Amino acid sequence: MTGLLLAWRAGDASALERLIPLVHAELQRIAHRFMRKERAGHSLQTSALVNEAYLRLIDAHNVDWQNRAHFFAISASLMRRILVDLARERQARKRGGSAELVVLDEALVAGRERHTDLVALDEALTALAATDERKSKVVELRFFGGLNEAEIAEALQVSPETVRRDWRLAKSWLLRFLSGGRDGT
Repeated sequence: MTGLLLAWRAGDASALERLIPLVHAELQRIAHRFMRKERAGHSLQTSALVNEAYLRLIDAHNVDWQNRAHFFAISASLMRRILVDLARERQARKRGGSAELVVLDEALVAGRERHTDLVALDEALTALAATDERKSKVVELRFFGGLNEAEIAEALQVSPETVRRDWRLAKSWLLRFLSGGRDGT
């Protein structure tokens, strides 16, 4: 897969055609994780989210593909952006109405069931990125991308222990931010 990514980056269009069947199932799995967190009756289906991600990936001409983990990290980030954009559009149409709710992963909220809207979560991750970009990426890759510690460590070029530590600290920071401490403290 890494070889196909590198060939695609070098301009080989046939590499993309060979790559898509290899990554389709994993992209479907990532999209399914995203869609599970969306409200019932969401207008976007899993396959449509994957297709939109494909379209954005094809337009990503300047990405310096490194490996499989990097590809799926970028894909997860694109899917997050697609859903956040849709949530913002819905809010704008409702003239400031309440945002769509998504359930946060139990690990993220330390075993307590909580709800937050996708726009608020995006704002929290953006604020965390301003403080610590790597911790924000760890949350994005684990929570949204479904990558495990080893895959995240590979994508971010850090140790798995660093990923574990970043995950613990980021969860605490996000919980404080989302519960009203807008600076994460």
